[in-house]
Amino acid sequence: MIVTIYPSKVSGTVLSPRSKSSMQRACAGALLRKGVTEIYQPGDSNDDLAALDVIQKLGAVIENRGTYIQVKSQGVQPVSSQVHCGESGLGIRMFTPIAALSSRALEIAGSGSLVNRPMHFFDEILPQLGIQIKSNEGKLPLMVQGPLKPANITVDGSLSSQFLTGLLMAYSAAGADGVEICVHDLKSKPYIDLTLSVMRSFEMPVPKVINYERFIFHHHEKNNASGILKYSVEGDWSGAAFLIVAGAISGDINITGLQPLSVQADKAILQALESAGGKYIFKDDFLHVFNSSLKPFTFDATECPDLFPPLAVLAAYADGRSVIKGAGRLTHKESNRALTLQEEFGKLGIRIELCGDEMCIDGGATLNGAAVHSHHDHRIAMALAVAALGANGPVIIEDAEAINKSYPAFYDDLHKLGARVEKRN
Repeated sequence: MIVTIYPSKVSGTVLSPRSKSSMQRACAGALLRKGVTEIYQPGDSNDDLAALDVIQKLGAVIENRGTYIQVKSQGVQPVSSQVHCGESGLGIRMFTPIAALSSRALEIAGSGSLVNRPMHFFDEILPQLGIQIKSNEGKLPLMVQGPLKPANITVDGSLSSQFLTGLLMAYSAAGADGVEICVHDLKSKPYIDLTLSVMRSFEMPVPKVINYERFIFHHHEKNNASGILKYSVEGDWSGAAFLIVAGAISGDINITGLQPLSVQADKAILQALESAGGKYIFKDDFLHVFNSSLKPFTFDATECPDLFPPLAVLAAYADGRSVIKGAGRLTHKESNRALTLQEEFGKLGIRIELCGDEMCIDGGATLNGAAVHSHHDHRIAMALAVAALGANGPVIIEDAEAINKSYPAFYDDLHKLGARVEKRN
């Protein structure tokens, strides 16, 4: 699909998308909790749909009740020999150890850019847990056979916290007792906070956490779930970040459905907005963002690397050089986001310089209308669309359907806010 975004002013109110980070973890929690779960305000992104398919393949029975999804589960009891995680990095990293709770041999597969992402972590760690594994030289597909046996292990947390998320949930479901997971150089700690929060919501035993370096499991009575557990998926700060930047650069807007006390890492977009001189009012779940004159800013996105694309737009409209730290976290995303942002924003006339772990962006000049490409990356597509709002001509985005991975209604929401958006296949 090709989408053209014309220079536009935005205004009005829009509901934030649902958090796929919350939704996918909720799917895992509903699978591991033996009983009936109702998931309210479920997400409908490609990653969310992939997670629902995974838990069905692993034995859950799902029924869409319109306003909520009902999940009935007796734990991990695979009904298929293959589990497919779509293009979800969280899905493959979280569900692999969970699937290995079963003694059945399973193939864990994915598609798109996921097939090229490194999975050596599992080759090194899973055998220590009694799991047989065979990978494609450290890449997908994976062949695993459990059952997982919790043990004392030490893992590298520098590539992604998502591997740890899967291990924490699997250890808990396996009744880990008197064992611990030691983690070196953990990145994206807020995502682990989200994992632990979801585990508590689903009545799962939660480890004692010491400095995000030791996760210690102690014996808990097995949970015999009774009654129906109800869980509401919270609004997505990752997707809303693009709307927030749209308001800051192109018009006053209101965003509803975001939780002020959320532990999502990307809530840090508000800190970045303040650093850039942006103005907003946030009360209850109602966020009002003002069109603002922006100044250069410095921001450390090491713990929230998904903010790089919207931050690049914010920096492009700030009058001077902004510096975003943590660029080393961008290599193994849907694209190499550092290079992709540099290339595509260059087409719009914005100079991005990569200096080690820093991304330096020279903003303040009027952006050019141009033909650009998403590189099949949902966050790149959304960043380019928002950047187009203040350009001097239309921005034409190829492979614009990449947004379906996380925020299928994004272009429609931009249109609701007054942006001129044209789509064609």
